[in-house]
Amino acid sequence: MNKPGWRVGHGDPWTADSRLPSAPRDPRFHLFESRSEKFLLVAEGSRVYGIDPGLHDRLRAASDGLAGSVEGIFTELGIESGFPTIQNNRSAPRLHALSLAVAQKCNMGCTYCYAQGGAFGAPPQNMPLKTALNAVDLLFREARPGDKVSLSFLGGEPLLNRSVIRAATEHAATLAAVRRSVLTLSITSNGSLIRPEDLEFFETHGFAVTISLDGVGDVHNRQRSFKNGRGSYEPVLERIRPALNQQRLMQVSARVTVTPENLDLVPTLEAFVGMGFHSVGFSPLLNAPGGGELAREDLAIMLEQMIACGRRFETAVAAGRRYPFSNMVTAFKELHRGTHNAYPCGAGIGYFGVDADGALYACHRFVNDDNHIFGSVEKGVDRVRQHAWMERRHVNHQEPCRDCWARYLCGGGCHHEVIKQGRHACDYIRGWLHYCLAAYTRLLKARPDYFATAQ
Repeated sequence: MNKPGWRVGHGDPWTADSRLPSAPRDPRFHLFESRSEKFLLVAEGSRVYGIDPGLHDRLRAASDGLAGSVEGIFTELGIESGFPTIQNNRSAPRLHALSLAVAQKCNMGCTYCYAQGGAFGAPPQNMPLKTALNAVDLLFREARPGDKVSLSFLGGEPLLNRSVIRAATEHAATLAAVRRSVLTLSITSNGSLIRPEDLEFFETHGFAVTISLDGVGDVHNRQRSFKNGRGSYEPVLERIRPALNQQRLMQVSARVTVTPENLDLVPTLEAFVGMGFHSVGFSPLLNAPGGGELAREDLAIMLEQMIACGRRFETAVAAGRRYPFSNMVTAFKELHRGTHNAYPCGAGIGYFGVDADGALYACHRFVNDDNHIFGSVEKGVDRVRQHAWMERRHVNHQEPCRDCWARYLCGGGCHHEVIKQGRHACDYIRGWLHYCLAAYTRLLKARPDYFATAQ
């Protein structure tokens, strides 16, 4: 049965393909199978139950309006429906995370850069030290003992302004000690400028270091070359190999942006896992100023590849081996804790991106977008704009999210991508979650200890 707001077809970016097993048929629940067993996901609270075939058929009939009611069956089973905190909680949490665009410029010319060569469409510039220190002060202004506080460095290429990274980190570490807060530090880099002394610094402070790598050899080079056109793969590997051997307190991860040009994901995952990355994750390109985004047919191929990667994860973990496929690890953590996300992330709520001039944006991807400014490091967060954002972006206020079973798992999708490009990736997202649900039930049965120890 097609819910109001859903149109069957392929032309509209909001259209769901009703032929898919992951299609949104009822916003209250989702039915799925794994190894001939039947399961029920209750959307609110992301609760998973094993059910018998008769109950499966009753729920499907009730959802289609043919017999009984879903609420009646839930009551019969003792399943609570309705999570008031999801529906009604509009209070903004304290600021707990900032990303600093310390260098709005880059030494590479990636084909798809959302930051338009790192400068976000403005003249290239570095963040002044004073601005970075003011941002750190703002981050800790409301911190209480035991609070987790996160500081990230991005660009462009952040290591073009390494002195500010070091000074801001040391200032944050000092304030964390004074406030007795728990500080986490991260940096996202293209890897081409990393020096041995950077690695020592990252190890000392326990950085999460994310390196952008889009495949092996020429696959990477086609998308991520230096501005002179020279491929960056080998130069980057030469710089980061010591990091992979050195990581103890720091953790070095690979992030792969998936475009129509690098859809063969399994070899990339296997290669990067073999190199010793702490984690490897894939992110579909859904919005790029210069074009090149994944179309629906590309997303269908990506889903097949992601599932193939997931199968390798299942095999490895069932055999007791660590397999750092981060998309799968994250999905399992969310499912096991029964997550219910009203938003896809903390953007505009407890997390903001800071540009080189000290303006606060909904996140690092909105830098230089005047429609999504939320104050400044000197004046603080504009609470009026923040509350309006929270109201507007809540998943229950998004179309067609309110009629989708996956809404509290995806939170409505990346704000930046949805605002700029719409929702043409919904079938991909639901398809991935549909697979992860089945894989979760399999691994929970085969290796329940994994969920007690997974990091």
